[in-house]
Amino acid sequence: MLLDGSAWREFFDAYERSAFRLETLPVYAVAEEEDEFRQFLAGKKPPKDSHYPWLDRVARFRATGRSIQRVHIVTKPLSSYLRYEFDWAYVFNVRAGEDIRILDLTGRENPGLPNEDFWIFDECRVVRMMYRPDGTQIGRELLDNPNTEMYLRYRDLALAEAVGFEEYWTG
Repeated sequence: MLLDGSAWREFFDAYERSAFRLETLPVYAVAEEEDEFRQFLAGKKPPKDSHYPWLDRVARFRATGRSIQRVHIVTKPLSSYLRYEFDWAYVFNVRAGEDIRILDLTGRENPGLPNEDFWIFDECRVVRMMYRPDGTQIGRELLDNPNTEMYLRYRDLALAEAVGFEEYWTG
């Protein structure tokens, strides 16, 4: 089943205990980020008091005892987009309570993780994130009867191999 718009938001916000995201791309083409990305490329820093709706959602998840984690797989040199995302988003997401980790595969083999993005909610519902080669999102698919054991192994492996964002990124 494809999840779009408000159906995606309602599904996402309804998780009860845990949400985990594996990110694999060096670029995500997000229309809402274009202006900020241009500012980043021009050498500007994010406002110290930067605030956006995702931060409120993360704070709400954490305030209700729910965890939210992500691991982003990267290789160096980091893309301009990743440097932007780290400075203009991840720094603030972590402050809001999101557990973000980085798995740098520069000079090493992939330890067995897939080359596709996904979310796993409450250790049982899996959503495959679908993108074009340029990073434009083209869909989100709630998988019917996913092999949850496999996705949990991916999650556990990614978390074990990655380092905390603040340890990885000094800006």
